Amino acid sequence: MECMGTQRQTRIGRPRGFDADEALERAMRVFWEKGYEGAGLTDLTGAMGITRTSMYAAFGNKEDLFRKALERYTEGPASYVARALEEPTARQVAAAFLNGSVRATTHPDCPAGCLGVQASLAAGDTAGHARDALVTWRNEGTARLRDRFRRAVTEGDLPPDTDPGQLARYLMTVANGIAVQAASGATPDDLRQVADMALRSWPPA
Repeated sequence: MECMGTQRQTRIGRPRGFDADEALERAMRVFWEKGYEGAGLTDLTGAMGITRTSMYAAFGNKEDLFRKALERYTEGPASYVARALEEPTARQVAAAFLNGSVRATTHPDCPAGCLGVQASLAAGDTAGHARDALVTWRNEGTARLRDRFRRAVTEGDLPPDTDPGQLARYLMTVANGIAVQAASGATPDDLRQVADMALRSWPPA
């Protein structure tokens, strides 16, 4: 797993005078490290190597920039979620999801923790829109897991009395806890043990 997000082709048009992809990548890292409120415009423009005027012209205001950075995070460092959902069994989905979370939140070249969790902690009234975006982002992840587990119940891969929504919420809660622990300095080995422990209580097929 690399910390870099997906590389997008720059739109054809008048040159901006800077690499928009690279600037967005750097903004993503600032939000990841500092959270939404902790990332000031000076922090962002300094890391991006552009002026505020250029930032507004290319990405919009801070909230717009954050939403774009969150999209980049989803398609890059957090892309393990989409890959996990393609695993053939529900248990393999869960294992790939939790182990992907461990890798993404403890990668040595990335900020510790999860942008989707870090950016929402200690967010005040001024960060309301960003906080709402993160709630939606996390809920969408839970819904995708739920839908995958519903399919597993239909296919007989999970017991018929399994509650797919509760199972998805359980996994997301463990993953969020892994992110918080990673940001607090927990090691990859420690967190892999947490993931393994969570999987021990997985419903039998």
